[in-house]
Amino acid sequence: MKRSARYIIPSSQITQESAYLNRRSFIKSAGLAMAAPGMLLGAAGEVAAARARAVDDPTLYADIISYNNYYEFSQEKTAVAALAHDLVTDPWSVSVEGLVKKPRKYDIDDLKKSFGAEQRIYRMRCVEGWSMVIPWDGFELSRLITEADPQSEAKYVKFTTLLDPKQMPGQRKSYFSWPYVEGLRLDEAMNSLTLLATGIYGKPLLPQNGAPVRLVVPWKYGFKGIKSIVKIELVARRPVSLWMNTSSAEYGFYANVNPNVDHPRWSQRTERRIGDLRRVRTMMFNGYEKEVADMYKGMDLARYF
Repeated sequence: MKRSARYIIPSSQITQESAYLNRRSFIKSAGLAMAAPGMLLGAAGEVAAARARAVDDPTLYADIISYNNYYEFSQEKTAVAALAHDLVTDPWSVSVEGLVKKPRKYDIDDLKKSFGAEQRIYRMRCVEGWSMVIPWDGFELSRLITEADPQSEAKYVKFTTLLDPKQMPGQRKSYFSWPYVEGLRLDEAMNSLTLLATGIYGKPLLPQNGAPVRLVVPWKYGFKGIKSIVKIELVARRPVSLWMNTSSAEYGFYANVNPNVDHPRWSQRTERRIGDLRRVRTMMFNGYEKEVADMYKGMDLARYF
């Protein structure tokens, strides 16, 4: 699996896969044994911040697969894994449609074969104030969009997850407007940091983590990372996401990590790394400011949250 040096985070910040490999084996297989304390993934210019956070204790891999926000199954994080265990992810297809010249429906195996995977180690910051650092396996969304050949009218990308109340008990409740929908501006979707993830630690995604394919946008709060995607549409108008539809005063379209803008019910200035009781400072754009800030020049980031 290809690993890009530009996306390396200090090994002390990486969520560990202790459920399958011991620490030494993981470091060897992931090629992290020589990682310097200041080496940083996707956040050039933040060496000091990286060193300050390198004292964090590693979060166990077991937490990644047992501490999950996935309301299609349950609003209880620790209940999701058991409820999602039997989700059928093969066969699975993902359609690419809308304002594209080359619409196509991909079988999940064809999708993986067509675009392959590389490892990107990204921070993940939840809007609730907790965070992880996760080695994702996947490919840049821009490659899929480029192959679809967008029409000139396309300005946004809309994502839709599976709608199947028989398999997803949370969808039987009417509190949310199902299916889960999310969206990005086209330039956000084309940013090289934006991934379609198909695995973690070189292993296929488990159902509770969004199998078989999910979105990863590391400078945005985690709820933007729609799981179990079945449809990707290029559209002219901004999509209304599930969370916008549920509570637009609390969850805006952009959802950029901004420690200077509080959630109406809590501060966003700090976060707790899962497995560590201490709170640490939240970085602007989750530490990826250099890569993404230019997309938001001239915008009031307090208004367009």
